[in-house]
Parts: sequence; C-alpha cells; structure tokens
Amino acid sequence: MSQQPGEVWEQFAIAVAEMARDLLAQDSAQGTLDRVVEHAKVLINGCDEAGILTVRQGKVNALAATGDVVRHADRIQQDLQEGPCFDAVTDRQQVYTIEDMTKPSKQWPHFTPRLRELGMGSMMGFLLFTEDDDLGALNLYSHEPDTFDEAARRAGWILASHAAVAFSAARTHQQLSHALETRHEIGEAIGILMERYGLAEDAAFKVLKKTSQDRNVKVREIARQICRTGERPG
Repeated sequence: MSQQPGEVWEQFAIAVAEMARDLLAQDSAQGTLDRVVEHAKVLINGCDEAGILTVRQGKVNALAATGDVVRHADRIQQDLQEGPCFDAVTDRQQVYTIEDMTKPSKQWPHFTPRLRELGMGSMMGFLLFTEDDDLGALNLYSHEPDTFDEAARRAGWILASHAAVAFSAARTHQQLSHALETRHEIGEAIGILMERYGLAEDAAFKVLKKTSQDRNVKVREIARQICRTGERPG
C-alpha cells in the first residue's frame, strides 16, 4: 500500500527533527558538516552522494563529502570556475539543478559532461546561509538522470536551511571556545611572568605583545610557550 503525501512529509518532518538534534550534539563545526552530508543521503530521495563547499575569491574549498567522487566534482568546479554549487555561492542563488547530465547544458557546458564522466546523472545545489552568514553550498548528486523532482527540491531546501543554522551555531560555539581558551592561556602566561620576574600585569602583557611583534607570532603562541616552559621569551 503506497503512502499518502501527507504521511511522507510527516515522516520527513520527524526525520529532520532527529537530524537537528544529531547536529546539535556534534562537538565541532567539522563534525556538524560531516553529519549533514550523511543525513542528506538518507533524507533526500534519490541522493547518492552529497558534499558541502565554499567559494572565496574564486577558490573552492571542500568542507565535507560522502566520497571521493564528490571531492573530484568539487575540484572540477574549481578548475572550470563553473558549476551549480559554484554559482550558488558566488551569485547567491538559493537553488540550482541539473536535471539530466546526458543532455548538453547551456548554463554549464563544460561542467556537466565532466560530471557525467564521473557517473553522475543529475544534481542539485543549495546555498547555505543565515541572516548573518553566507556559509557555502550543499551539493546533492544522483547517478541517474531526472532523479530530483519538486518534492526532492523542497526537501533539499528544508534540509539546507536546518544545516545552515546548525553549522552557524557550531562555528560560533567553536570560535567562542577558542577565544576562551586563548584568554585563559594568556592570563596564565601573564601570571607566570608576574610571579617569576616581578613584573606588573601591564608590563607582563607588554612583554607578550612585543615578543609577538618581534617574532611575527601570535600572542597565543607566545603565551603557550611560556606556560609550557615557564621561561620569559627573548
């Protein structure tokens, strides 16, 4: 007995809710991205492979991929400076599709046949963004042509929206954790300099700052060295 559309979307909503909890449970931004592409293969009908990339000043950076074929596709977009996900990021279009890679593409005449050589038949690209951030693009690939119908495009857009929020939150948390860790190390290094060399707090910080400038090394690295050795640098 076939399922009714309402039942299918209800099951999809439950699966997306479970995905959201799983993404929030990851302990790093990279872990979040890796789980996004794995969920895409499960949640989007017809999706055989998935990946996430960013484009900065014309350079493609692969952030996550379900397999080597996706990484190869990302390199092709980099080499050609052409492709739906490349355009999604650079032109801020929310959704791009190639329905049938066996046919010539006016929009991506070089990229499409190269993907077909990799065994791909169709793909979709979704911009990952929040109100404050442009985070990259989510790529969904199928081995077969004409795989992604309107329902799949809608589901992909919903998944990409959840993924963008989770990725942004994970990245912010990681940045805050990094900042707190840096602050702790610098404070500990200042304390060591004050105790060992009889320096005032301002003078101890000036030592860190000057050493950082002289060596062209971040203050955090100088602080870490002091914490490790207990010695005044320089």
